[in-house]
Amino acid sequence: MNPRNLLYRTLDPDEARKLAARHLSPCDDGELFLEHSVSEAFGFDDGRLKTASYDSASGFGLRGVTGETTAFAHANEISAAAIDRAAATLRLLDPAKGAPAPPPQRTNQAMYGSDNPLTEVPFADKVALCQQIDAAARARDPRVAQVSVALRGSWRVIEILRADGFAVSDVRPLVQLMVQIVTADGDRRETGMFGLGGRHLYDNLLDPAVWNRCIDEALRQALTNLGSVAAPAGEMPVVLGSGWCGVLLHEAIGHGLEGDFNRKGTSAFSGRIGDRVAAPGVTVVDDGAMEQLRGSLTIDDEGTPTRRNVLIEDGILKGYLQDRLNARLMGMEPTGSGRRESFAHAPMPRMTNTFMLAGNDDPGELLSRVKDGIYATSFGGGQVDITSGKFVFSCTEAYRIRNGKVAEPVKGATLIGDGPTVLTRIKGIGNDFALDEGIGVCGKGGQSVPAGVGQPSLLVDGLTVGGTAA
Repeated sequence: MNPRNLLYRTLDPDEARKLAARHLSPCDDGELFLEHSVSEAFGFDDGRLKTASYDSASGFGLRGVTGETTAFAHANEISAAAIDRAAATLRLLDPAKGAPAPPPQRTNQAMYGSDNPLTEVPFADKVALCQQIDAAARARDPRVAQVSVALRGSWRVIEILRADGFAVSDVRPLVQLMVQIVTADGDRRETGMFGLGGRHLYDNLLDPAVWNRCIDEALRQALTNLGSVAAPAGEMPVVLGSGWCGVLLHEAIGHGLEGDFNRKGTSAFSGRIGDRVAAPGVTVVDDGAMEQLRGSLTIDDEGTPTRRNVLIEDGILKGYLQDRLNARLMGMEPTGSGRRESFAHAPMPRMTNTFMLAGNDDPGELLSRVKDGIYATSFGGGQVDITSGKFVFSCTEAYRIRNGKVAEPVKGATLIGDGPTVLTRIKGIGNDFALDEGIGVCGKGGQSVPAGVGQPSLLVDGLTVGGTAA
């Protein structure tokens, strides 16, 4: 079956195009965004299936833009009558004074096929996978006290229609497996977690080598934390591990490079294109066109093809992430960065897969430069002020560095600083670049979207470490 048919069960495609033309022609820009989505989630805990959910939704978002003003309405009914009712909101806009914005560029790329991961594997097999993981994890070590398994999948079909006749569709699969293990030794209990996934089918996750690796990594982290001591406090050198540690880069720096904050002058990077904003060797890229990664899309949610955007090159600020509205108002090109959580949300400039490129330093040599510091290899929760880049991140796995060697694991370490300053304090960039393995979620303006992160090992000369050790 053609996935687009799910969008047009109650609306004729030709009528949809006519509705878009009629209601959006008076605007500078905008689109009729149609979506059908299905999602499921399994939660296995305490040796049994605790939760199993399945959700299905269809709807549209109608957005008109004139100047800096946006009018947006949505409904979970795809019909001509519902779209006509939503169009009343667009009449609140002032009439457009200039020529309509040109449509997005076309692409022949189709990053994902029509296969739906939710229907490719039977329900019983997904439950059996969770049971296998639980049993295997408990058999690994007598100190395993609790195992939690989360298996999630979703499938989205979208179509974007514009007043000028432009129409484009996309299919977006997404799966994820998370394993959390609690270990106990006497009265002490510690947790480890590991997950992976991406825009593909469940086949990868059903491979025993894949889910056994999830168990091994989660157990290793939990046992490491079981032997941890209180983290020190104070300003000190910090070595950040490769891969998932790029979440700090994403939050503390990436949001400040999004077009809306820079157009409004509220970012630390506003008006600084061409300036040195980072240490030499620092190159930061956002790329939504890398196949199967969590943040990758054929097109963004305005119909613009995704692409590789170099934001910082060798320490020099090169550009921002742009949706259509902010790009037009700033006299720049859209970068394929207009994203929305669902049909019920208007798009805004967002990251896709954001990462720092590798350098030439050996990771072990970076550690050898540090007499006394922290080696952070995994992060959990954090808080970030997007406009200033100030952050507080908690480490879920970290170690003390003593005389250039990785020493005892530490517990309760938090990293405190601000993104723009961290960029200038990078003193070493490893040759071990890695992307995260498919667990990232980005929040902004009340919307959540899947995102990817990555980086090589980094030596930062001076971060404030919050800890509890005397």
